[in-house]
Amino acid sequence: MRILVTNDDGIESVGLKILVEWAKKLGDVTICAPAVQQSAQSHAINIHDPIEVHKVPYMEGVTAYAVSSTPVDCVRFATLGLKTTYDLILSGINRGFNLGEDILYSGTCGCIFEAKLRNIKAVAFSTDPSTFEGVAPQLDAAWNFIQDNNLFDYADLYNVNIPLEPKGICLTRQGDAYFTDSFDKLDDTHYKQNGYCIHVNQFDLTVDTDATISGYVSVTPLSIRRDDRVAFELAKKGLK
Repeated sequence: MRILVTNDDGIESVGLKILVEWAKKLGDVTICAPAVQQSAQSHAINIHDPIEVHKVPYMEGVTAYAVSSTPVDCVRFATLGLKTTYDLILSGINRGFNLGEDILYSGTCGCIFEAKLRNIKAVAFSTDPSTFEGVAPQLDAAWNFIQDNNLFDYADLYNVNIPLEPKGICLTRQGDAYFTDSFDKLDDTHYKQNGYCIHVNQFDLTVDTDATISGYVSVTPLSIRRDDRVAFELAKKGLK
């Protein structure tokens, strides 16, 4: 299996190294990751300026590229720039959960949305913000859950969030708001955004936010569709 591994935390991220070491068990790995931290870039790409790419040493048996652009541009370079296709794209491991509406901001998830545009199956991995300790064995569990249940028969993209010391694995749907931000004034012209959690746990283990905060690995099928199909069908019936 030919595998592309990427992230939004940058090529020096500990989470990326853990994911690469694990992915080597599945097949031949290529890394294409941002040269520096690129969190919360969502699906942004750079269409105005040249993108600098360096082939860099990483670990034995792995080809790695550091890209001076967004996470999605890393996927675009690895596919369109290198003119290469992959059987699977893995993104992460993000230090901090990507849950609920925060998926819209996530560069980690942006990478797998781009994978879908290239017709490649993909999985995004995120974990507790406090530590990567103990996350490696859970990659096997999450992957086996996807494979054993033939989940790629139903969707090409999955978002996996791994809490500390998981109690089990839940198939989930996207929840609602998880975090929001305050704009804190620094001086007359500068403000800093500071995030804080607004999630209220209803203990619904079919929702990614509730399941993960309750101590379960959440595995959520995602889609690149942004239209409101229900509204379309209702409005179509009322057209004059």
